[in-house]
Amino acid sequence: MTVVLLDLGRRPYEQVWELQKSLVEARNLGTAQDTLILVEHDHVITLGRKTSAGNFRPQSVPVFQVERGGDATYHGPGQLVGYPIVKMEVPDVRRFVRSLEEVLILTCRSFSITAERNEGHPGVWVGGKKVASIGVAVTNWVTYHGFALNINTDMSYFQLIRPCGMDPETMTSMRMVLGASVEMDRVKQEVERNFATVFQTELVRPDAPAIR
Repeated sequence: MTVVLLDLGRRPYEQVWELQKSLVEARNLGTAQDTLILVEHDHVITLGRKTSAGNFRPQSVPVFQVERGGDATYHGPGQLVGYPIVKMEVPDVRRFVRSLEEVLILTCRSFSITAERNEGHPGVWVGGKKVASIGVAVTNWVTYHGFALNINTDMSYFQLIRPCGMDPETMTSMRMVLGASVEMDRVKQEVERNFATVFQTELVRPDAPAIR
């Protein structure tokens, strides 16, 4: 099994959202492989299917109502967002989410950050604060949307919402935990390595050799 890795650098949210939907359609038709998109976004708020009026108020940051589960969240520079477009071999969304959590827990561990799950609250937590959010959508057992890991994120933007229905102060970043900035490329490398391990696959860059 191989997964195509698309490292898009920094791209507007809407552009990558449309790419996700086109890849989901192609994967369902059998004309595309499983794909993992890694990207940073410009400042944006996305609203999941469970967003309540009390967790979001209009503001100047662009806002998109999307298909994923969960509540309101923020994406922006310094945050690594991952979108796995994957045909689940076992149709088990909970298992898939836990696998994404494991990828991020292992990634944090590579930077000497002890991260863990918080039952009933999907995502990855450090010392009672949330360092990564997870929200997925599934069409014919093909996944899209995914995870957002706060690395050097400007956390003040979370004040615009109640992220995942929680107080903004619940959110943290790798930089806040470590007290120093973290190199984005190093985090990407760890995410790629741990994704390959957890999902027992190879990541293949387009027109490049496979990496494990």
